[in-house]
Amino acid sequence: MAAPVVIVPIFPLPDVTFFPRTLLPLHVFEARYRAMVIDALERDRRLAVVRLRAGYEASYAGKPAVHPVAGLGQIVSCERLATGRYNILLEGECRIRIEHELPSDTLYRVVRAHRLVDAGPVGDAAASLARIRLACRSLLSTLQRPADLLDPALADGQEAGVIADRVAAAVLPDADARQSLLETLDADARVARVADAVESLVRELKGRRP
Repeated sequence: MAAPVVIVPIFPLPDVTFFPRTLLPLHVFEARYRAMVIDALERDRRLAVVRLRAGYEASYAGKPAVHPVAGLGQIVSCERLATGRYNILLEGECRIRIEHELPSDTLYRVVRAHRLVDAGPVGDAAASLARIRLACRSLLSTLQRPADLLDPALADGQEAGVIADRVAAAVLPDADARQSLLETLDADARVARVADAVESLVRELKGRRP
């Protein structure tokens, strides 16, 4: 069965990765993206957040290159400020792969894309999930943050890939690593990679401590 096709406006940002089942607050100030928010609210409230490729600065005002895999989400909260700017909250729906950009008479860019779904998990992710939970506890302890801070992301009853996405969005600082995880559709591999990444982050932070 062919993947469902979507026609959606894109919000290109330098180092933001938008994962499914996560919440992303954004402050919208550029005129073209204020127009995008207005139009999205009048349609289905959906837009895609896509990461700009390196070197985007030279053509930022135009149509700089973006990564092919993005996060599609829905505006679940919107506040219009007196300045005409917006504070919006997006809820992640799914990954999409951009096929091509469409001609448009709007200030913002519109693409044709298809929805992506996880492949798997086909194995038992329990061991990798246990590693993620242990590493997250150690991370919060190292940072002296509340021990229950990541409980919603780590809660039982979620698919393994969802836990990996939510933890990656919450704690991994490296934008390249997050983009790579967004593009990893093999859920088992993604969970294992997040476990590795959080453990590595904990080791790095502990190594910096006096």
